[in-house]
Amino acid sequence: MATFRIYGLIGFPVKHSLSPLMHNAAFGCLGIKAEYRLFPLKENELKYFLMNLSKNNIFGLNVTIPYKEKVLEYLDWKSEEVKTVGAVNTILVERNNYLKGYNTDGIGFYHHLRYGLKFNPKGKNVLILGAGGASKAISNQLAKKGIKTILIYDIDKEKSKNLAKDINLKFKSCKAEDVDFLKNVQFKDIDLLINATPVGMKKEDPCLVKKEMLHKGILVYDLIYNPAQTKLLNLAKEVGARFSNGLGMLLYQGMFSFEIWTKKRAPKEIMEEALRKANLG
Repeated sequence: MATFRIYGLIGFPVKHSLSPLMHNAAFGCLGIKAEYRLFPLKENELKYFLMNLSKNNIFGLNVTIPYKEKVLEYLDWKSEEVKTVGAVNTILVERNNYLKGYNTDGIGFYHHLRYGLKFNPKGKNVLILGAGGASKAISNQLAKKGIKTILIYDIDKEKSKNLAKDINLKFKSCKAEDVDFLKNVQFKDIDLLINATPVGMKKEDPCLVKKEMLHKGILVYDLIYNPAQTKLLNLAKEVGARFSNGLGMLLYQGMFSFEIWTKKRAPKEIMEEALRKANLG
């Protein structure tokens, strides 16, 4: 008899996540005896939780804010992508709680950008808000795919400086810079604006960018997908710019994670349909 397997998402908060919808739909479609759950963890609960995954029948995890970098110390093995990026969004749990770390954020984002939105980043200029785990994965992937310049803004100046320095060391064809103030950015030269911060998830959150900074030729991509249209995306709509929330990235990174866990091809249409049915406001 096949073991009933548990998968899930760790982070804080996680209640907004749609990952259970798409993964449970995929398990059902392929007849896999498994369930995907949400695990909201406080920082003092993280170590104990990760040390007891096998005991609790947990075979795989996704990792979100604020633990994409913090889980690194608990891994027994890291993929090349994780070593390069320094952040994790997928954990495979093998026998005796042997934890293998992967990162599908960057490739998931790129797949949606390139094939979903038909945007080729080669030779373009990007501004990324945030220098955390998701930003690291995305900026590394964009540099790999030939982006010309990457500007990085974060309220934690040390984080943005370190990420820009790291990108410049690894990719000679791409120039990365940290930005102290958004008002100093020449937005007319920016082709792609990415929000890789949690700012915008709550109604009371401010918008980091002003309407006059945006222009029709820019693609605005907010990694947030719940709510479906943040203040930032509303501004993009108002100026007639192209825009997208993070639902497409969620789908693709989820598909790659699913394949790491199950060694089976992810049923894209089933997972996409499950997300579409969520009817986010």
